Amino acid sequence: MTGLSVNVNKIALLRNSRTIGIPDVRRLATIALDAGAHGITVHPRPDERHIRSHDVYQLAELVRKREAIEFNIEGNPFHQVMDLVSEVRPDQCTLVPDEPEAFTSDHGWDLEKDGERLVPIIANLRELGVRISLFMDPDPAAMKAAREIGADRIELYTEPYARAYATADRDASLATYAAAAAAALDAGLGVNAGHDLNRENLPAFVAAVPGLAEVSIGHAITSDALELGMARTVQAYLEAIQKGSSAS
Repeated sequence: MTGLSVNVNKIALLRNSRTIGIPDVRRLATIALDAGAHGITVHPRPDERHIRSHDVYQLAELVRKREAIEFNIEGNPFHQVMDLVSEVRPDQCTLVPDEPEAFTSDHGWDLEKDGERLVPIIANLRELGVRISLFMDPDPAAMKAAREIGADRIELYTEPYARAYATADRDASLATYAAAAAAALDAGLGVNAGHDLNRENLPAFVAAVPGLAEVSIGHAITSDALELGMARTVQAYLEAIQKGSSAS
């Protein structure tokens, strides 16, 4: 079954609006894992507006104490995140081309432009024993290049699908993502996905996209947890994944 990695950035963002440490990021991550989540994702940024360095160390410690749970650090490798990765050595590092001032990640890598710059970063991650994933737009033609520069996986940027989901363009969008995933698999890459996936649009995506190893979801899970609680929310997302898997 497709794995669920819970991105805890928005929990940290809420905590950072006060100085008393509530909500506790580690505690909420623990609840998510106890409820069946397969991993934890963080995306530290240079301004530490949500996840902070101490969170990364604490969550890495939490994950290490559990079998078959993955820790994924996302970020732009040219903006300090590699220092944390080198110290923590997560299971996976997802390289994302966001700028420090970006509100959120909003596009994948242009490997014609940035591929050469990524080669030494990827080589460094390989030496650290960290799986390498590249945040990519759903462009089938780009997948071979991702493999050639050393990536193990790609993470499909799914906001365009989320925007198309409730429109007449949904099926065409799903076909684009399915083709990109198939091209990635053909190139020898694993396939992850993330950004604006939620309980409603997730089953159709899982059903349509072949070989989907993992989805990383944060904003929607945090939002749903306000209504349902973290444990019930994680269970609901696992049910959504199972529904999509059964339909594929």
